[in-house]
Amino acid sequence: MATILATVEAREVLRCEHCSLVQFRTTNSLCRRCHKPLEIEEPEPQLPQLVVATPNTASIEDEINVARAVRDIRRVRGLSQRQLAGRMQVPRTYISKIENAKAMPTLSSLERLANALEVDICALLRDARSRAQAETAAIMADPFLAEIASLLSQLDGFQRSMVLNQVREMASGRRRTA
Repeated sequence: MATILATVEAREVLRCEHCSLVQFRTTNSLCRRCHKPLEIEEPEPQLPQLVVATPNTASIEDEINVARAVRDIRRVRGLSQRQLAGRMQVPRTYISKIENAKAMPTLSSLERLANALEVDICALLRDARSRAQAETAAIMADPFLAEIASLLSQLDGFQRSMVLNQVREMASGRRRTA
C-alpha cells in the first residue's frame, strides 16, 4: 500500500496597506484587488563615508545619539515603532534600523521623522544631555515649579518624599480625607 505525501509549500500571507485585503503574496507583489504594491519600498540606507576625525567633525557617537533621540522621544510620546512607521508611511523595520543605528536617516527622512514625533528637527540632533537640559529648562520656566524646586533642596529625604507623594496624589486626582 503506497502513501502519498503532499508537500505544502509555505506561502506568505500579507494584508494590503491600501485596501486591507488579506492575501497570499503574489509573484509580482501587487495587491489582487487594488493592484498597489503589497509592501512599501524601504529607503536604501546611505553608505557611511570615510571621514578623517578632526576636532570639528561629527563622530560615530553623534550618529548613535540620533538613534537614541528617536527611541527616547518615541517612548516619551507613548508610540510603538509600528505607530511611528505608520505616521511616516515607512516599514516598521526602517524605524528599528534607525533606532539601532543600522541606518542613518537622510535629511528628508529626519524631517518626516520630526513631524511624525511632533518635535523640532533639532531635538533629533541634540545629544541626550542637552535634550535633558532643554526639558529641565522648559519645566523650570513654570514659576510654581521653579519655586518648589528651589525649596526641595532645603528638605531632608523624608520631607522630600512626603512632598512628592502629595504632588503625585494631586496629579492623579485623588483627594486625601482627614
